[in-house]
Amino acid sequence: MIDWLPWGADAFARAAREGKPVLLSITAAWCRACHEMDRTTYADPAVAALVRDRFIPVRVDTDRRPDINDRYNLGGWPTTAFLTADGDVLTGGTFVPVDRMSGLLTRVAAAAASLSGRAPADAEGGGRSDDDGGRRLAEAVSEENSGGGHHEVELTQTIEIEDLIATIFSTYDEQHGGFGVEPKFPHTAALTLAMALSRETGEPRWQQIVERTLDAMFDGGLWDHRDGGFYRYAVTGDWQLPHPEKLLETNASLLHTYAEAASVFGRGADRERCRRIAQFITGPLRAEGGGYYGSDSDRILYMDANAVAAGALLGAATVLDDSELGREALASFERVLLLCYKPGLGVAHYFDGSARVRGLLADHVATITALLDAHDVSGGEPYRMMADELARVAVRDLWDGASGGFFDRAGAADDIGLLKNRRKPFVENADAALACVRLSRLEQRKGFPDPVEFRGYVTGALQAAAAQLDGQGARAAHYALARRPVID
Repeated sequence: MIDWLPWGADAFARAAREGKPVLLSITAAWCRACHEMDRTTYADPAVAALVRDRFIPVRVDTDRRPDINDRYNLGGWPTTAFLTADGDVLTGGTFVPVDRMSGLLTRVAAAAASLSGRAPADAEGGGRSDDDGGRRLAEAVSEENSGGGHHEVELTQTIEIEDLIATIFSTYDEQHGGFGVEPKFPHTAALTLAMALSRETGEPRWQQIVERTLDAMFDGGLWDHRDGGFYRYAVTGDWQLPHPEKLLETNASLLHTYAEAASVFGRGADRERCRRIAQFITGPLRAEGGGYYGSDSDRILYMDANAVAAGALLGAATVLDDSELGREALASFERVLLLCYKPGLGVAHYFDGSARVRGLLADHVATITALLDAHDVSGGEPYRMMADELARVAVRDLWDGASGGFFDRAGAADDIGLLKNRRKPFVENADAALACVRLSRLEQRKGFPDPVEFRGYVTGALQAAAAQLDGQGARAAHYALARRPVID
């Protein structure tokens, strides 16, 4: 039995005091491999004894602390990372089977001891110490996660939108629909972009891309035809062998896409699919009293995922002409927002009896977007006012006044390791730019005295995203969707 400690200054202070490395385990409630590693590897008495004697064990839930996951995830879940007492990465990987774990723990403990100049009394021989390799790895990870090495990109320079669109859709799978090869994830932003292009150009190719992908996802293995709900991804390129987890954010994003497709193209099949996705979200994922759990395995209310769900359900309510669904969407969104919001401090990331982890960009961008959606549908002025307030909190706490762009999290004096290096995430900066455009246009229509105030942050957010366009593939659609209103 391993007594896992939460991430925090106390755990790392203990590691420094006792001269031990930190074993960081990043898991998820919906991750089958994580549960298997707990059942086998960490349940082994020899492994548990080595962890207890030579390491400080720390466990992080990826959904509750996405900021930690973004910096320390080493290729998937579970992540098994070994850190110094300062929070730098020594080495690590993902799933470690029980027959390899004891040897790995022994080698890492010996290497960490040699780095610190303290050899454990019972260290076994044969463990190779790779001092330079450990330092190089820690430095490489630190630089990558801080956003170092990104070049400045002026929007007046040539990131030609037509070339970007061609790059995005070069990843389209003509045979099976979707984007990329395998594993196959649903890239909803690319489909939203294709629908915008279809409306503007009338070219049949864009409608074909959208409908081929929507049919393949729903009729194939990604949709659970027995119990409902979309799985997170499929292992194969033809949307088969899905991983069993069903996340709120995945289903909400797909609901938004199917609802928009039903509105744009008018297919009855997509309307019916909207109805069934909405039933899954408002059924198995619904919390008592309102709001939606983060997954079918995790009984937590997450602010960002609930905001995405609110916007999607409002869109579905319009397509389905279902006023009751619209009321449900607003009531659930308002409940979670009230649980997570604190005047002057913005929104917390999740609620599990208490509101926890404030100051994340993703929560603020998603909530602002949902509030603007709610205002568009209802005309309720409080939604616009709350969106305005949260945008000001984001600018105050997350904006880089020197270089422009939004950081992923507000810094804190007791930040440890890679958390000290604030990042400017690609998707969130693109989405923040679009939210600022929407907010500034709304305020202009409302006749406010300074309607372009938020528009002033658009360029910097787009530049932060543009600097990271290389290698984004279909995810680059987030940038294209945010850039187009600026060009227009």
